[in-house]
Amino acid sequence: MAGRRDKTHYLYIAVIAAVLLGIAVGFAAPGTAVELKPLGTGFVNLIKMMISPVIFCTIVLGIGSVRKAAKVGAVGGLALGYFMIMSTVALAIGLLVGNLLEPGSGLHLTEAVKHAGEAQAKAGGAQSTPEFLLGIIPTTLVSAFTGGQVLQTLLVALLCGFALQAMGTAGEPLLRGIGHVQKLVFRVLAMIMWAAPVGAFGAIAAVVGATGMDALKSLAVIMIGFYTTCLLFVFVVLGTLLRVCTGLNVFSLLRYLGREFLLILSTSSSESALPRLIAKMEHLGVSKPVVGITVPTGYSFNLDGTAIYLTMSSLFIAEAMGKPLAIGEQISLLLFMIVASKGAAGVTGAGLATLAGGLQSHRPELVDGVGLIVGIDRFMSEARALTNFAGNAVATVLIGTWTREFDRERATEVLAGRLEFDETTLIDDGHGEELPTVPAPSSAGAKDGVPV
Repeated sequence: MAGRRDKTHYLYIAVIAAVLLGIAVGFAAPGTAVELKPLGTGFVNLIKMMISPVIFCTIVLGIGSVRKAAKVGAVGGLALGYFMIMSTVALAIGLLVGNLLEPGSGLHLTEAVKHAGEAQAKAGGAQSTPEFLLGIIPTTLVSAFTGGQVLQTLLVALLCGFALQAMGTAGEPLLRGIGHVQKLVFRVLAMIMWAAPVGAFGAIAAVVGATGMDALKSLAVIMIGFYTTCLLFVFVVLGTLLRVCTGLNVFSLLRYLGREFLLILSTSSSESALPRLIAKMEHLGVSKPVVGITVPTGYSFNLDGTAIYLTMSSLFIAEAMGKPLAIGEQISLLLFMIVASKGAAGVTGAGLATLAGGLQSHRPELVDGVGLIVGIDRFMSEARALTNFAGNAVATVLIGTWTREFDRERATEVLAGRLEFDETTLIDDGHGEELPTVPAPSSAGAKDGVPV
């Protein structure tokens, strides 16, 4: 087992080396570097190929193991309520920092920038609430897996999970079969991860080759402000909430997820780390039902980084065009864009399209300004994805704590490095097979019902 772990350590060292090499190639040979983009795109597509089966297996196994449907409803309702509150907090922070910095002052538009804004507006056309809700329903049961839509897969998995739950003992053979399929899916995912260095090299080289440093200099204020705001949100807001509610240190949790952050940084997509987040949260001590419901739902509804991005970018564009937004306009526009962005958290560039679509529907005269941030959107996309991922990790632990489905003692052992995560299978066979029953806090010496 030690040899296997050593190999995975080498893999992520190779990813870091590949990122540095990609940056060097991007500066040395920009033309060649841009042509390497398919390497990054191919790797991300391989990961996305596994998203639907991972979500399906995780949710069906989680719900199927719960004896009462009301428990699943309680977890889902609590998660959605938490997501709404945190999105509002992220919006408020983004508005505050954006109004203080006024990052767009003094910039001017060119014709090329205007055309770029128009293109993004077409890609991010506004979507009404009925269209969004109807889009959750797949054309067929199978198309949910082939269409790459997270919310459609989530719906099908929920229906199948509740159906197996209602079948009782008759559904246990099917649950065991899905458990074996889950092991296969995670093993395939572990194999795909060996292509990470190649994907990271191609993605980073293409971005640096296409933008260079000149495209970043005049936009340093918005980038620095955005990254600083994301860091404050994660370490101050989420960190304080995690410490007060669970007693855990946010730095320890994020260090535990270090490899996932590196993967997101190199691919600029939080979706690339979704399967690993599911596996690691279960290993940490959160029960299967809570993980199965909170993580996939959070990827569509818990978009803290996207909320901050949309607020600051909108203010940036309005300032740059000399047409600042009033407070009422800011709140109306940004709440609309948060709704429009649901389900697109893991898609690179989706935030830019959502921004353009929202401006088109509320303030069409500002759409031309979207082109101002096209050159740096990739770099801002990385901060968006990292913040969204951190928010979902913290949310999973918090929901597990509040529903009494979290083994804090196990988490302490895991974060201290005494219970290592199996990088080969991505599955901890000794944990979370059944829904843990957490005893009252007064029960001395208990392990919270979760086997260690």
